Amino acid sequence: MTNVDNQYIMLEEKLKYYNSIDDCPVRNVLDRVGDKWSILIISILGEYGTLRFNQINHKIGNISQKMLTVTLKTLEADGLVSRKLYPEIPPRVEYTLTTIGTTLLPAIENLTKWAHEHMPAILANRKLYSEGVR
Repeated sequence: MTNVDNQYIMLEEKLKYYNSIDDCPVRNVLDRVGDKWSILIISILGEYGTLRFNQINHKIGNISQKMLTVTLKTLEADGLVSRKLYPEIPPRVEYTLTTIGTTLLPAIENLTKWAHEHMPAILANRKLYSEGVR
């Protein structure tokens, strides 16, 4: 078997591994944090530190309480955000990034920078495409 044959077999095995979202780490993570709100919540907690539910809601502005609750629970389930309940009346709940959540911040910052740099070109390409030029 040649070196090219071995490379082809290795590529085939890798593609089989990544075809399933359950097995592909990148697709799995992007599926969880690539929704409309997760990256924004992670960024806000990264910038402001520990916040209460209403503080996060206020900083985002246009998210429903239900969607914020669902997104925070998802981020908590993935271990990116921790939730601390204080036994007070009324109950006080605070959210903060975990260590693993904090490690995601540089990637989000890079994506944000890339988006700001390339958005004008992307918008121009979309316009050309919609006009049938591309």
